[in-house]
Amino acid sequence: MTVPNEDRLSGTRRRVWPVILARAGTLRTAMVGLGLIMIGVGAIDALFPLLNGIAVDTFLRPAGTGGTGAAVGFAGFALTIGGFSVLYGCLAVVQAFLVWALIALAGHIEMGIMYRFRDDAFVHLQNLSLSYFDRTPAGWILSRLTSDIQRLGETIAWGLVDVVWGIAMMVAIAVAMLIINVRLALLVLSVVPPLALLSFYFQRKILGVHRNIRRLNSEVTAGFSEGIAGVATSKTLVREEENLRSFTVLTGSMRRSAIRAAVISALYLPLVLLIGSIGTSIALVAGGVGFRAGTVTLGTVVAFVGYTVQFFEPVREVARVLTELQSARSAAERVQSLLDTEPEIRDRRPPHQESRLQCDGRITFENVCFAYAGGEPVLEDFSLEIPAGQSVAFIGETGAGKSTIVNLVSRFYQPDSGRLLIDGVDQNDHSISWMRSQLGYVLQTPILFQGTVAENIRFGRPDASDAEVVEAAKNVAAHELITRFPGGYDYLIGEGGSGLSTGQKQLISFARALLANPRIVILDEATSSVDSETELRIQRAIRVLLTGRTSLIIAHRLSTVRDADRILVLDEGKIVEDGTHDALITRGAHYSRLYREQFVV
Repeated sequence: MTVPNEDRLSGTRRRVWPVILARAGTLRTAMVGLGLIMIGVGAIDALFPLLNGIAVDTFLRPAGTGGTGAAVGFAGFALTIGGFSVLYGCLAVVQAFLVWALIALAGHIEMGIMYRFRDDAFVHLQNLSLSYFDRTPAGWILSRLTSDIQRLGETIAWGLVDVVWGIAMMVAIAVAMLIINVRLALLVLSVVPPLALLSFYFQRKILGVHRNIRRLNSEVTAGFSEGIAGVATSKTLVREEENLRSFTVLTGSMRRSAIRAAVISALYLPLVLLIGSIGTSIALVAGGVGFRAGTVTLGTVVAFVGYTVQFFEPVREVARVLTELQSARSAAERVQSLLDTEPEIRDRRPPHQESRLQCDGRITFENVCFAYAGGEPVLEDFSLEIPAGQSVAFIGETGAGKSTIVNLVSRFYQPDSGRLLIDGVDQNDHSISWMRSQLGYVLQTPILFQGTVAENIRFGRPDASDAEVVEAAKNVAAHELITRFPGGYDYLIGEGGSGLSTGQKQLISFARALLANPRIVILDEATSSVDSETELRIQRAIRVLLTGRTSLIIAHRLSTVRDADRILVLDEGKIVEDGTHDALITRGAHYSRLYREQFVV
């Protein structure tokens, strides 16, 4: 498997944030509220240096000494110390309340974004075609659903806090400085244009590095996933050292990219601090000169020094957030690329229109051609008629087309040309959900889910009663086995059915398929991984499951197919033999040779 090429998503990259915010839905109202709170916080922050300057000129210096003009440009402003203290204290209380509100609301937005996008992504994954999962590593998908979406939630919530607060505060400070002293304000603000150019340059550099980091992170996650899933194979083949070497190369590439990003960020932030310090020094020098010349009051100097320190604090915060936004943007692009992936198979009609439509199970292939993406044709001009209720076994060498046939019937893929009909109706005219609701699929490696035995059997029919669950288990000879588990049907199964043998898991999966009451049953090497004694029990379960249903059986063990109504021998996508077990044995061709090799000593 290869990680999808996201570099093609240039259109998504140009509009990623508007698209991401549009998906936030009702959380946009909370974001607007958070923005208004932050504007209030920034405005109050900008008032404190002004009040400090007023306090200096009003309470610390006698009128008419050390400079002309009233405090910080507000002629005639007069307060008692008590009134000033009350005003200052009220602003502090309001500020504390706004800070509490912003933390609570930002946390709500962060968790809401993560919930919304993980929910949307999971639902979207359920609708994607099987081919998507064939070509996309599980680690890549998990990285999107975990670290990328978490980064998105954190950045949108807390990045919004810092950016809106920073911009509001910078605007308020700039306006206050211009009102107090235009000349001094313009001198201090002269450092802003070079700061903007510096930020623009570094953000482009940082974005490119973080895109590469997120790509490598996906590959590392995929490597972890493969390593965990294939740990038994790696140990038996003594591949630990080779796996470690290849994984070290991968993590080494990510480490180098991460260090490069850190170096760029480490260079950017000190430059911002340097420019901020230059602005503060301009305020000190120009203000001090003005104070000595008697053109600026001491309160004005105090206010300007406070404002320059405050002004470059939000500048630093905005610079930091912009740096994080570049990393978050690469995460947002990757989440968006997942959500933008279109299913290759779509419904032509709403599923509810055929919810009560009965299925007989007649399957017809009409001149079907099919090839997997980038591969050679597996089926060419393939035609086959399977009457309702007939059991058909497919045998043949690996790559003969057996799994492809059942994948097409399951509508995991669709023909490149030709038609596949169910009960005489083109499969494309049935909804995907209706089609799959008619199927019972038992795999070579049975898949069970975390939960109780009863919950696993009930998986295909959540509304089934306990009595129906037990009846299904009895019919496939699984009841006696289940009652020996601690807790019986309430026995908790671990992830993937850990703690159960393959045969035990297979019998439970047969009970699950029977309870769902499908019209078409697919058995894909259902007995290939069990011992002979368990196979006999499973054979009895198969006979119960297939009774009265159309069934497609893939098997290499010919004992599984002896009782089939019809056996098809496939070779390179073509039917080379077709008949019952006895007829094919009598013919003495390919099937007969395979049978003798397996059963004749």
